[in-house]
Amino acid sequence: MTLRKLRDTSPPEGWARRFYRAPIALYRMGLGGLLGSRFLLLHHVGRRSGLPRRAVLEVMRLDPATRTCIIASGFGEQADWFRNLMARPETRIELGWKKIDIRAERLPPDEAEREMVDYGQRNPRAAKIVAKLMGYEHDGSDEDLRALAGVLPLIRLQPRAPSSPQGALSRTKP
Repeated sequence: MTLRKLRDTSPPEGWARRFYRAPIALYRMGLGGLLGSRFLLLHHVGRRSGLPRRAVLEVMRLDPATRTCIIASGFGEQADWFRNLMARPETRIELGWKKIDIRAERLPPDEAEREMVDYGQRNPRAAKIVAKLMGYEHDGSDEDLRALAGVLPLIRLQPRAPSSPQGALSRTKP
């Protein structure tokens, strides 16, 4: 079977949006580490407003040695956090109890396909749920996972060197 679109979707609004954003409160209370390394808090800046924004996202893969994360934009290129991040790719994440300055880059199609297949093989139920939330029917095959990677942008969050001239979102002057 090939990946089949069931319905159009858009980022959540109303109560659904509040539900998706609820984990941000844990990070604000300094308890984001309770979510472990399965989720991260992405700090980003509004591309038009210039205001600080936050989003909690699932980590598809974490390289523990380099702390490089792979994430996906579940609502595609229309997600505000994705558009903001592509406009200003140097920012900060909170992963577990750590705050990490990162540089984001969208994965090229071949690498995105490999990452999605790897994710789907390690987390078959989660991959089906993500596909369903996005309005797709996914049969669990590698072919469907590769097709899903063509629909959902995948992003690498690479830690920056601590001495990077680009600061975090809002550094205060000494």
